[in-house]
Amino acid sequence: MMKIFTAIHCIWMLIIVTALMVDLSSVDALLPLPKVQRIIRKINRHGPYLGIVVPNAFEMDPLLQSSSFNVSKTLDVAGRRFHIGSIHKHRVIIVMSGLGMLNSGITTQLLLSFFEVKGVVHYGIAGNANSSLHIGDVTIPRYWAHTGLWNWQRYGDGPSDELSLESNGDYTRQIGYLDFANFTTPSNQSSGNLLNNVWYQPEEVFPVNGTPEVRQHAFWVPVDEHYYQIAKSLETLKLEGCLNSTTCLSNTPKAVLVERGSSANVFVDNAAYRNFLYTKFNISPIDMESAAVALVCLEQGLPFIAIRSLSDLAGGGTSESNQAAVFAGLASQNAVTAVIQFIKDL
Repeated sequence: MMKIFTAIHCIWMLIIVTALMVDLSSVDALLPLPKVQRIIRKINRHGPYLGIVVPNAFEMDPLLQSSSFNVSKTLDVAGRRFHIGSIHKHRVIIVMSGLGMLNSGITTQLLLSFFEVKGVVHYGIAGNANSSLHIGDVTIPRYWAHTGLWNWQRYGDGPSDELSLESNGDYTRQIGYLDFANFTTPSNQSSGNLLNNVWYQPEEVFPVNGTPEVRQHAFWVPVDEHYYQIAKSLETLKLEGCLNSTTCLSNTPKAVLVERGSSANVFVDNAAYRNFLYTKFNISPIDMESAAVALVCLEQGLPFIAIRSLSDLAGGGTSESNQAAVFAGLASQNAVTAVIQFIKDL
């Protein structure tokens, strides 16, 4: 009987680990797997938690070092370090994802799979596509989209021509496209561009309350409405405007609720594409992670919000350099200030 139980237990663990894409060798090298499971179960007895997903260490460290965060435990699992503690009486788990859509999506899913999580707050810095906003401002978009999923149309075809595999329902022309010919120099050249058009595509999603293997589609993913209403209180928040006693921003930073933000595995430092994203989609912050976190939370049916502080103008500023190298630290601190206040207001 014990052998049967052990075999069933091993099979169950294999299924769980495979589903999470976690190699057994990657689970805390200092602890045997059953002990890690016991630790996670013990942590979850104190849940549910508010999950906080952060892309990079320089964005996460100000929160970990804040007097508002009281750490109770850290746990290393599956190549991630989970910081368990509290912020203003709310139990939280903070985890760094790493750069890009894949890292942030996997990290968010691991967080939700291992722990009892009631909602997700994502924060960090971002480029700015909205000329009415400034470096240091904190943006809270109502919708997020992954703008890096394209159908690249062959040269010679145009907006009236069906895309490859469009008839199968795999691709669509409903969202819009970028015509490279509009960015050819000199601007009066009318011969087109061999790169032709790229059409923006929605993600295929499989919500937990949907039918397995029956895809749905999502392009604009809304944040949680309750979270968004709470975030309105951040508009009166006092934010940092100076790097030091001699270097200050020309505009006093503010927190702003905006309509849309976008993510892709692209660091945008190009004025033409920046302007295109704003004029085509009304996008303000541009980053590399938020939409992935949003899509995972959409599939898992969990509340989500992203708070992004603007560190640079995504190519819209000086031609000499990108401002992120100078203002990333200030923007990170402003994002943390907003996150702490948001959690306090929950």
